[in-house]
Amino acid sequence: MKRTITATIAALLFCLPLWGQQANAPDANVQNSAALEQHMRELEDRVIALEGKIRTMESAQAAQAQPAQTQPAQPQPAPSPATAETGAQTPSQPTTAPAVTSPNEAQAGVGAGAAPLPVYGGFSAASKALNPDVSVIGDFVAAAGGASAPPLATLQPFPSLEMHESEIGLQAIIDPYARGDFFISFGEEGVNLEEGYITFTALPAGFVAKVGKMRSVFGKVNLMHNHVLPWVDRPLVSTNLVGGEDGIDDAGFSIERILPAPKGIFLEATGQLFRGDSDDVFHAQQRSDVSTVEHLRGYKDISESTNLDLGLSYARGHNNGTLTLPGDLITQLYGVDATVRWKPLRRSIYHSFVGRSELIWSQRQQFPREQRSFGFYASGDYQFGRRWFSGGRFDWSDRSQFDNLRDKGFAATLTYWPSEFSQLRGEYRFTRYAESRDSNELLMQLIFSLGAHGAHPF
Repeated sequence: MKRTITATIAALLFCLPLWGQQANAPDANVQNSAALEQHMRELEDRVIALEGKIRTMESAQAAQAQPAQTQPAQPQPAPSPATAETGAQTPSQPTTAPAVTSPNEAQAGVGAGAAPLPVYGGFSAASKALNPDVSVIGDFVAAAGGASAPPLATLQPFPSLEMHESEIGLQAIIDPYARGDFFISFGEEGVNLEEGYITFTALPAGFVAKVGKMRSVFGKVNLMHNHVLPWVDRPLVSTNLVGGEDGIDDAGFSIERILPAPKGIFLEATGQLFRGDSDDVFHAQQRSDVSTVEHLRGYKDISESTNLDLGLSYARGHNNGTLTLPGDLITQLYGVDATVRWKPLRRSIYHSFVGRSELIWSQRQQFPREQRSFGFYASGDYQFGRRWFSGGRFDWSDRSQFDNLRDKGFAATLTYWPSEFSQLRGEYRFTRYAESRDSNELLMQLIFSLGAHGAHPF
């Protein structure tokens, strides 16, 4: 076929000059000249079409030859004696079925006489369907100096050396409609399920729901795991009024939705319902003693390098009264949080700043009177190098069960990041307890991570 097309093209090319001469002959009339010129154009178009067909055939032959060269030779099974003698095929021998090309593959050019399409993902993509991302984060803390806390103080000092926490994270997408996250905490006091919930991301009307055990969205610090805090410890107001390290962390469900807002403002509303057991904050004595948490968050980009994050929080639940007189009493918490971030685009890996503050009010019913406590913290963390961060924090807080007792303090931190998988932090913490007792402590922390650990809420 190829030889026939080539010979035809050569004959046409040979005849073209003759036809041209005939067209230019002086004795030809005008009509014959126009007809010959039109016929020449048609012949030229046919030559171009034939050359294109030849190129297409050569490409197809090259594509057929390439898989044959790269495919390894398949070993043929040795025939049994009976098969060698009679030439019959045994049932154990594999047979070769003709390749079937689907209509989609045929349309795309896949099948006989065409190069196969590449396969993306392969075995790695198939394995991820059943194996979640696994990570381990270690949190080691060493402490020096300080003094023992007063008997009624909520803040307790760190021991001299402690493997504060080892967190194992299991995270994966379950199906197109949900994902699962589990965080198991291993400490010197035992094993604890810090969080374990499923998130439904494809609900109608833009709703997102979570079901399981999770940290509440009250404020900012309560939502953070230990390894994402910019300090070794938690602020006094979080320890005295919101349960400290464990905080409001309970079994329940959560639903959230992004609300429409003008002028480029991101507005998000979250409502959560929990069982009602959260450290010393809430305590459920019967099934109906559930607790609720509501949070409204607003986010706005002030400039290309600065943004502002504001939040309002409310929580309500039953408490256990006092140690001497337990009862069915109510605790209500109100909170306001603010976060400002600055990160210049051209120097983002060398300089940044994050300022945080939370104000929390507590109304706790207990005998003989209701305790009305208030506390806050204000902090700033500045990045002055690619791996270096420094920060400071001021604390001021009443105690939830004794609103006439007030603790104060401040902390200064210096953090070095050898890489994104580890950080070394030093912190000086001063605390003045309500009992007129001062404590000066030097804390050292080493955090390291193994594996793929998903991002936490922004």
